[in-house]
Amino acid sequence: MKIVSEFKEFAVKGNVIDLAVGVIIGSAFGKMITSVIDDLVMPVISGLIGQPDFSNMYYAFKETPAGTALIDAKKIGPVFAYGNFITVLINFILLAFVVFMMVKTINKMKKDAPADVATGLSSTDAILIEIRDNLKK
Repeated sequence: MKIVSEFKEFAVKGNVIDLAVGVIIGSAFGKMITSVIDDLVMPVISGLIGQPDFSNMYYAFKETPAGTALIDAKKIGPVFAYGNFITVLINFILLAFVVFMMVKTINKMKKDAPADVATGLSSTDAILIEIRDNLKK
């Protein structure tokens, strides 16, 4: 079957494996960023604003007693949980900033890399090129 062999070729190509590794590392990286935000950043922001926990900020469409936790308010009726959105938005902004800084650093490293490293030449090839250039002089 031609389609089976094509699928096998696609599945074992390096790009698919690279993508799988990227997804796994990305998932772990996302958990790490979530922990940094939930455990380090959000308490500072909450302390500055005065609200101790964004996740319990909501608007209830049905009467709920004051100070009811979000999970309990959801049991009473529908709620507009904008606090969770604020938390997710802050997570996204910080994650996007970290990824931006990583890409910027990688691009700078690529730009600063010597020509033989950037082109993927082996050390032997680089030495031979250097000898050739010296002989031309």
